[in-house]
Amino acid sequence: MTWSPPKTPYLTVDCIIRYKEGIVLVERRYPPKGWALPGGFVDYGETVEDAVRREMFEETGLKLVNLKQFHVYSDPERDPRLHTVSVVFTADGDGELKGGSDAKVARVFKLDGLPEDICFDHGKIIEDYRTIEAGD
Repeated sequence: MTWSPPKTPYLTVDCIIRYKEGIVLVERRYPPKGWALPGGFVDYGETVEDAVRREMFEETGLKLVNLKQFHVYSDPERDPRLHTVSVVFTADGDGELKGGSDAKVARVFKLDGLPEDICFDHGKIIEDYRTIEAGD
């Protein structure tokens, strides 16, 4: 009998990027459509820290400063496409903001002026951030 690995969730990263008195959200190019925290899948052989830096640069053009792990989100229903577990980070963005890769548009929103069509569980993540980090 040979061993085969169990079916497991996909590992992803997301980041709450503080930039110009707000946070960065991206308008998704592919379904599910709407606004989301920038993020993506961790490549095999890549650390989550390297993955978040890569994904943020690809989707926003920003480099990350003061990168900190925020929380892990693992609800099997958090992504309608498949079961993902996301390691979420916070950071300050450095550079010129521009959408790229899977992001049609990258834009800064104030925490009290977020769009209504936020994808995945990113609304909950932002609420947790507002409560824990921003002190609301």
